[in-house]
Amino acid sequence: MDFRLTEQQDLLRKTIREFSEAEIRPHVREWDAAQHFPRELVSKLADLGLMGIQFPEQYGGAGMSAVDYCICIEELARVDPAVSLSVAAHNGLCTAHIYMFGTEAQKQRYVTPLASGAKVGAWGLTEPGAGSDAGGTRTIAVRQGACWVLNGAKTFTTHGTIGDVMVAMAVTDKAKGHHGISAFIIEKGTPGMVPGRKEDKLGMRASDTSEVIFEDCRVDADHLLGAEGEGFINAMKVLDAGRIGIAALSVGLAQGAFEAARDYALERHQFGQPIASFQAIRWKLADNATRIEAARLLTYRAAAMRDEGLRTTRESAIAKLFASEIAVRAAEDGVQIFGGYGFVKDYPAEKYFRDVKLTTIGEGTSEIQRLVIARQVLAE
Repeated sequence: MDFRLTEQQDLLRKTIREFSEAEIRPHVREWDAAQHFPRELVSKLADLGLMGIQFPEQYGGAGMSAVDYCICIEELARVDPAVSLSVAAHNGLCTAHIYMFGTEAQKQRYVTPLASGAKVGAWGLTEPGAGSDAGGTRTIAVRQGACWVLNGAKTFTTHGTIGDVMVAMAVTDKAKGHHGISAFIIEKGTPGMVPGRKEDKLGMRASDTSEVIFEDCRVDADHLLGAEGEGFINAMKVLDAGRIGIAALSVGLAQGAFEAARDYALERHQFGQPIASFQAIRWKLADNATRIEAARLLTYRAAAMRDEGLRTTRESAIAKLFASEIAVRAAEDGVQIFGGYGFVKDYPAEKYFRDVKLTTIGEGTSEIQRLVIARQVLAE
């Protein structure tokens, strides 16, 4: 097995890193403080193919591999996890759902503008009473002639306020349980769909998150995405792939937190020497470097399997679980190495610490990942 990246992938990493340093890093604190989604950045992301990383060129995408996708998400997260989260949600949830299960007409109509960056995507699964138990969805869709009418609400929706195209799950046949939930495509401006309260978040503050409310929201029958009753089942398949993206985000965040702590440890002097010379600091750095490398390999393995067309339910969950939890440790150790300066916003450790916790919650909590993994290993 060859774990080395190709020359093209090395160049891709360098390109995204240079872009992130030049176009994102100068604005990180500003966007975070203002909870500002940088819509002005979208066209620049699109120019690099980052709004349609894995989608074919015929739909406006960049046609990259799943491993390439991980490289892109990782390098963005190294500088600003919030921007990386928005790119991952746009690519791996909304656009991916339409590409994976949409008709050719739907792909042409929606994937093309999404992948080219002309539009930003949102994806609605979570509800106030249906978080980890996503099958408890209460948003309903009732067929009325040639239309579907949606009523209900979604919460914690990435791009719920600013998204142009949303994929939302709704119950179409309550008696069928998971097989009675369908997916729908709703465009911004559709009467009856309105953004609700924007969340005032601990971290990832530049990534827009809000409620979305449906009140007699009427969409044409051709806005049904996939077969009726298969929306939840398809959403779980979307999440299998999406979790690879969150694993990559976690790796990038951990790398950024590690590098900030390492550089500070080399610069900060106490007792007449750099604190990097003290064993307590050196071992923290060594342990984090080891864990980050292991998380990266788990993530790339899951991505490589996806590139081969293999099912990755187990591998995606393992990568997401491990990468997110070691990222929390890297961010925490970063604050500790910075000491008092890690507790103030003048230094990057504080923001990595606030941002990282979402990685153990979003797209399935650590507890849900353990449940998925357990089901897989016990079925072997």
